[in-house]
Amino acid sequence: MPWIDACATDDIETEDLIRFDHGGRTYALYRSPDDAYFCTDGLCTHEQVHLGDGLVQGHEIECPKHNATFDYRTGEALRAPACINLRTYPTKVENGRVWIEL
Repeated sequence: MPWIDACATDDIETEDLIRFDHGGRTYALYRSPDDAYFCTDGLCTHEQVHLGDGLVQGHEIECPKHNATFDYRTGEALRAPACINLRTYPTKVENGRVWIEL
């Protein structure tokens, strides 16, 4: 799978996320409180709402529509109404850039 240059590390505030679109798909990129970076599918598994407007707290993303919550490190659905996990993607940081493997 190819590694894609997604953004600069500074493009994402600590304990926040940004939307990233590539190849007709949408993703969410996260920066954890301990300065690690993660990537998941960008749409909630409940009703396909984009997570880019969601709230990040610690290692969780809350969907802005029905408040489903996921652990963005593992993709695990933590709170209803979502019951299907988010797909996650490997990330790495090189020279101040965040790369994701798609």
